[in-house]
Amino acid sequence: MVEASHAFGEFVLDPGRGLLRNGRAVALGQRGIVLLETLLEARGSVVPKDALMERVWPGIAVEESNLTVQVAALRKALGPAPDGQEWIATVPRVGYRFIRTIAERKAAAPVPELRPALAVLPFSNLSGDPRQDYFADGIVDDIIAALSRFRSFAVVARDCSFAYKGSATDVRKIAAELGVSYVLEGSIRQSGDRLRIVAELVEGQSGMHMWAQTFDGTLDEIFDFQDRITERVATLIEPLIQTAEIERSRRERPGSVATYDIYLQALAKISSETESNNAAAYALLMQGLAAEPDNAQLLAHATWALEHRYTMGWPALTDDDVQACAALARRALEYGAGDAMVMAHCGVALMQTVKDYDWGLAVLQAAVESNPNNPMAVVRAGVGHLHCGDIRDALRHFHRANRLTPGDRGAHFSLCGIAHAHVILAEYDQAVAWASRALASNPNFEATLWVLIAANAHLGHMEEAHRHLAALRRLTPDITIERIRAGQPGKYPDRIAAILEGLRMAGVAGR
Repeated sequence: MVEASHAFGEFVLDPGRGLLRNGRAVALGQRGIVLLETLLEARGSVVPKDALMERVWPGIAVEESNLTVQVAALRKALGPAPDGQEWIATVPRVGYRFIRTIAERKAAAPVPELRPALAVLPFSNLSGDPRQDYFADGIVDDIIAALSRFRSFAVVARDCSFAYKGSATDVRKIAAELGVSYVLEGSIRQSGDRLRIVAELVEGQSGMHMWAQTFDGTLDEIFDFQDRITERVATLIEPLIQTAEIERSRRERPGSVATYDIYLQALAKISSETESNNAAAYALLMQGLAAEPDNAQLLAHATWALEHRYTMGWPALTDDDVQACAALARRALEYGAGDAMVMAHCGVALMQTVKDYDWGLAVLQAAVESNPNNPMAVVRAGVGHLHCGDIRDALRHFHRANRLTPGDRGAHFSLCGIAHAHVILAEYDQAVAWASRALASNPNFEATLWVLIAANAHLGHMEEAHRHLAALRRLTPDITIERIRAGQPGKYPDRIAAILEGLRMAGVAGR
């Protein structure tokens, strides 16, 4: 019999007989027994992941996901402790610890991992044809791969989520076992040559459904169908999680000084597109960077804040916003290599603020290659081509971004970009139509008003031009053509010339 310290609750771990519960054997594999024994021997201390993996798989190189699966299986075998909590606590980014008593749980309650995590569960095959399993699994594999390109949340490895294939376990329990905030689940059904896929995003703690969509297709278009589902799910999940996390931070962690919460607070303020909120966002980001000076997300969003101020012609926040923006962008790219969102914000800053056109466009193209399903990366690549590349490529990127996020938060970027391209092409009716849609998406985005004023002026619709000019002056009373010109890339001056001329025709002052 093992020493007394290896008895807990109704359980005893006996080296000769395995795990016993009230004297009866509990089904647990050999690796599970070794894992439990290692955790118990630590007497409440944290056991690092690498130490656990070496003990459970001695001399064998395995993926960390294997450990996660073993821990999930062990938790399932043990069930909840008498206080309703888990026996095994996760210490984010470090390892695990076994907690025997309620007092120990209260004394050692870990600080939660604030960055959200998502698990994509195997889709249920409701068609009755086991041959459709490969299609359902293939969709999930593609979705996991696509979502893993986003850095604003973590995605649980396939091996971990597929451990629940065929399981009828409650989604909330799965979320708790995997340590995730959100779960994506779904089903597939076949009728003749038609397929129907249903995907659902669920909030892990409450089990509340946040989003669901049905996709219909046919067997003869199976690969296109699979790609379409992957693209749509990948582009919708990120903003849904981001919005939910902003609301969660406001509700559960108001005034938090954790860098993740600072990032969420700043993101909400920058996205409002107002001068005062932009300044408040920059102050928050500087506060976060004082604690984590190498945080690429904070650096990139501070870059975005200064770039946007410069582009809009708003008052400076530093002694030299251009140099401050350049320094932030370079640091963000250094610490955020491969992050599409970081590259998207920094690429525009290099192009519009620093005037390094070739580098900026190259960074923006790399952002799209890093994550082709990130709408912000796609739309900002469109901005790059609008000012420094090919107008046809700009329109291609803008229309793709608009297709990825129809009516979603941020849609005004792509809609306004399309409108600006039509101004360059002297297609002013089209410009007004697209800019009007952008205005409906976000009435505070001043670039949309520039386009509406200019396009209406070129069409001779001066009453409309003056109406939009009044709205612009309510946002920025002292706006001038020169201030707008200064914030625009100058590689091809004709790309902004028609807008500036239209603004002059409507009565905007030159200086």
